[in-house]
Amino acid sequence: MSPDPGSDFGPDLVEVFGPSQQDGGPHLVQLLTPEGERAEHPEFSFVPPDGQDEVETIRGFYRDMVLTRRIDTESTALQRHGELGIWAQLLGQEAAQVGSGRALRPQDYVFPTYREHGVAWCRGVDPLRLLGLFRGVDQGSWDPREHNFGNYTIVIGAQTLHAAGYAMGVQRDGAVGTGDPERDTAVVAYFGDGASSQGDVNESFVFAASYNAPVVFFCQNNQWAISEPIERQSRIPLYQRALGFGFPGVRVDGNDVLACYAVTQAALNRAREGSGPTFVEAYTYRMGAHTTTDDPTRYRMSADVEHWKLKDPIARVEVYLKRNGLADQDFFDGVAEEANALGAHLREGCAALPDPSPLSVFDQVYAEQTDELAASVTGSRPTWSPSRERGPTHEPVEQQGDAREGAQQRLAQGDGVRRQGRDHGRGRRPARRRLPDHRRAAEGLR
Repeated sequence: MSPDPGSDFGPDLVEVFGPSQQDGGPHLVQLLTPEGERAEHPEFSFVPPDGQDEVETIRGFYRDMVLTRRIDTESTALQRHGELGIWAQLLGQEAAQVGSGRALRPQDYVFPTYREHGVAWCRGVDPLRLLGLFRGVDQGSWDPREHNFGNYTIVIGAQTLHAAGYAMGVQRDGAVGTGDPERDTAVVAYFGDGASSQGDVNESFVFAASYNAPVVFFCQNNQWAISEPIERQSRIPLYQRALGFGFPGVRVDGNDVLACYAVTQAALNRAREGSGPTFVEAYTYRMGAHTTTDDPTRYRMSADVEHWKLKDPIARVEVYLKRNGLADQDFFDGVAEEANALGAHLREGCAALPDPSPLSVFDQVYAEQTDELAASVTGSRPTWSPSRERGPTHEPVEQQGDAREGAQQRLAQGDGVRRQGRDHGRGRRPARRRLPDHRRAAEGLR
């Protein structure tokens, strides 16, 4: 039996998502207002890392956000020009990613989605390596062990299980609660509001709570799961879900880089000391499309976008620095020049990315290559004749090498390779048009 809409069964949607909650509600942690003024909070405060000057840290945040936005806008333009198959935009979420990313220590480990370009920047990943994935020439060419930043996860929510398991492994390695700031380790799982409805995410909450795992679940609530608004996904604010699993949750202004840093710093410290998981909901807004294949004008109001433009994460830091005389025009001009240089690096580097060898698809299948796989790539392997009456035959290695070399040359020329036996018993099929590598990769992402 459905509850009476006027009864006290559960919270009213107007209470949760109505006008009083439009700016995040009364429990929102905010340390820098949209007008660029510092604010106080009873539980959280902005404290730079040991030995770092506060002003220089904030100036660094500004630089990180400007460069992150340039990565995003440049990559969007590259996709529009056909250089990328697809791109997942982060416009408007720079503060959530930079603030949380800069709170990490070198030994902490990150499990991202496919949109954490700002976190990748903070972890030292060359953004050109991100473009290789979206161009379709590789599956992510950065070394996760070098940066402690995992591969992008396309499967929605799957990385939260990876993070919970990794955090449990950190416990078993004795890298939690030792009191050594260079050893104690925390894990961060990034995901969006849409992923919070996935079973994998909720299962990761169960495991993390049961084992008191040192993991921070960082949810960027940009209020749209592609075209589905947040009010269709939850009857309560997302951060309150954590209480049902037995660990704390907090909602932070996702457009306030100082607050995102402070809240993430506290959650990471809590994980490192052995106090268990924390849910952080960064309340923000997706200013762009879900990806470059999406048209958000079909399902949301332009008035909402204009409202959130006034909360721009970069503009509020710029106003704060200028109003308080903490940065001169030379500083801002220098950051702009650096952004232009980064844009040129991405344009030139993207066009120069080499197409992969067809056989490179086998390179990362196993941590240690098996004999069977090695034989398939370099040795004798079965080939199929056009006749159905004959079974598989084996060609000598030398002939296969010549055949592979010829196949690679034809692939490079865009001719494709016609499978033997296709015309047996019927007319020859016309060859299908071969899409560029990055376009074929885009079809896979969709």
